[in-house]
Amino acid sequence: MSTESYTIAVLGAGGKMGMRVSNNLVKTAHTVRYVENSPAGQERTRDAGRELTELNDAVLDADIVVFAVPDLALGPVTSQVVPLMKEGAIVLTLDPAAAYAGLLTTREGIIQAVAHPCHPSIFLQRQTPEEWADTFGGIAAPQDAIAAIESDDPAKAAIVEATVRAIYAPIIDVHWVTIKQLAQLEPTLVETVACMIGSLLNEALQEAVHTMGVPEAAARSILYGHTQVALANGLRGDNPFSDACLIAMDYGRESIIKEDWKKIFQDDELDKNLARMLHLDHIER
Repeated sequence: MSTESYTIAVLGAGGKMGMRVSNNLVKTAHTVRYVENSPAGQERTRDAGRELTELNDAVLDADIVVFAVPDLALGPVTSQVVPLMKEGAIVLTLDPAAAYAGLLTTREGIIQAVAHPCHPSIFLQRQTPEEWADTFGGIAAPQDAIAAIESDDPAKAAIVEATVRAIYAPIIDVHWVTIKQLAQLEPTLVETVACMIGSLLNEALQEAVHTMGVPEAAARSILYGHTQVALANGLRGDNPFSDACLIAMDYGRESIIKEDWKKIFQDDELDKNLARMLHLDHIER
């Protein structure tokens, strides 16, 4: 892990993710320049006590530019910014979709990187009320992060890791993958599967309360507790499921899950998923 300080430009510094990133960067020894073009975002940035910098001035000598802007804006924003960046600088996006889809403007000598937070684990041993309250990460609860970089230069990877550890702090580990692998993790593994299951759990809860007439407090209590047991047993093997539970699980799989569901991990399905997310007809390869 690098202990050097770098010049970092944050684009979209007054947005939702930009504010999270900036709130952490302001605590570091890095030279940070904050860029925001919306009046509301500018006001939020100033209200936080941070000085705004014009785009050209912010990126010209930046070692790394953090693009805290929506995926759909990354194409036009990178087309404006990348030509301004110095040789050897790094473009860091916070989600792999646009990078994997080839929507970013590239330039010889400019390095592309992506990083995404893992969010605090459900198995994290939390010590304080602030850690318990921080379910997203980047405030008090430690988390891991995933990073990818299109460079073999360890010095460039060190800049990315230092930036990732700063913007998502407190960080335990940074795991390195390829941009494609990061896209396979996010969205396929964690949004297409895990977030969908989280939403399905809420739908099932509503059915229990509003269709079956179970008191809501009772339904929430048993669902929250059993969700913890299900995840602990299913992901860590803490305790074996009972024989009766295994039969009920088989019924649930037969009733809810399509037999060919694992096709979502195929490259063509990933392309279709990301094309939908990015509002594209298709992703060209």
